[in-house]
Amino acid sequence: MCVLKTDILMNGALFLLTVNFLIAQLFCVFFLVISRRSRIPSAGRWFAAAFAVASLSAICEVVIRHADIDRLASFGAFSSVLGALLMIRIGLGRLYGVPANAMAMTVLFGASLVLNLMIYDLPRGTLSHSLGYQMPFAIAELICAIAVYRSGRRETADQILIALLLLTAANFVSKVYFSVIFSGGSTAQAYLGSTYALVSQSLSAVLVVSTGLTLLAVIVVEIMDDAKANSEIDPLSGLLNRRGFDVRVRQILARPMSAYPHSVIVCDLDHFKAVNDTYGHAAGDQVIQSFGRMLAGHAPPEAVCSRFGGEEFAIFLPSTGEATGYLFAQGLRNSFSSLAFAGLPDTVRLTASFGVCALAAPGDSITEAINGADAALYGAKNSGRNRVNRARRAAAANQGEWQAQA
Repeated sequence: MCVLKTDILMNGALFLLTVNFLIAQLFCVFFLVISRRSRIPSAGRWFAAAFAVASLSAICEVVIRHADIDRLASFGAFSSVLGALLMIRIGLGRLYGVPANAMAMTVLFGASLVLNLMIYDLPRGTLSHSLGYQMPFAIAELICAIAVYRSGRRETADQILIALLLLTAANFVSKVYFSVIFSGGSTAQAYLGSTYALVSQSLSAVLVVSTGLTLLAVIVVEIMDDAKANSEIDPLSGLLNRRGFDVRVRQILARPMSAYPHSVIVCDLDHFKAVNDTYGHAAGDQVIQSFGRMLAGHAPPEAVCSRFGGEEFAIFLPSTGEATGYLFAQGLRNSFSSLAFAGLPDTVRLTASFGVCALAAPGDSITEAINGADAALYGAKNSGRNRVNRARRAAAANQGEWQAQA
């Protein structure tokens, strides 16, 4: 009866080892596939390599069961799991921008391997053996959790990952106690036939799957955020497109303490079609890129700069009155008129026209402000170009013109 129970436990442990191996291989494939879409593909490749290396521990534990090389197989199982955890730390460093200390990790890995060889002949189920075997794993999980925490990212997936890494570290620490209380056997083979091994490997499988899925979730969220950001960026100028402009401006206006007034500037490059017709579209692209760089370089940190399309641009200046917006536009006009451009003769200088309109109170519409700035821009165009018009002046001029016609 006792032999039958041992065989059942042994088969159960071997079954879980097989499941863990297959799960690790699947995660390896998943990370390799998803890393191709990631902005930081090296992170996914490190995670894939980590799960591939971790799967070797299952093979080593099967070897313990069927071959008489317990010392070598046990050392292989230990080193593959620890190596995988440290590889995950490297991947987390790439993903979260918190590089791993290569020297410290090498020392930890090397010292842990030496310690593992030293404790092998100690009786299993003793505090000395359990402490020497489990603590390197706990330390590796802890430094992974610290890396994610140091990154400062606190999205839901990041917080879950930190919690799982800390939980896994605590699991390794708890094994120091439970392996003494519920002895897993005096040898590596006896361990595989123990109830403790079955429970321990079941819990490890749950934590491995949970951590792997969370890592995948973190990368998927990063890919989705990048895709969303790219959908709001104009690839030529590097500024926001109209969609990105609307999203950012509405976020600012939705703030409880959004301080009015705000200013909107709409600008248009003068005679841009002539540049394309005379010097080619490549030269025109250089002009667009130069103007985009100039806007990004001159704009305050809170400003929202956008290319609406063609040669038309817009800037939203939070908590900035129309007078200040007017002066800012004049500075842009002067700076642009002195720029030289690649693909154009050195003597060629271009100009731009600007319209400025303010949002004076919370009830003012950003759409109406853009329309007002656009009307002021066309007033500047009709007045000879290379100038800045304010919306209220444009309105006054239009009213005077209407009265004269009347």
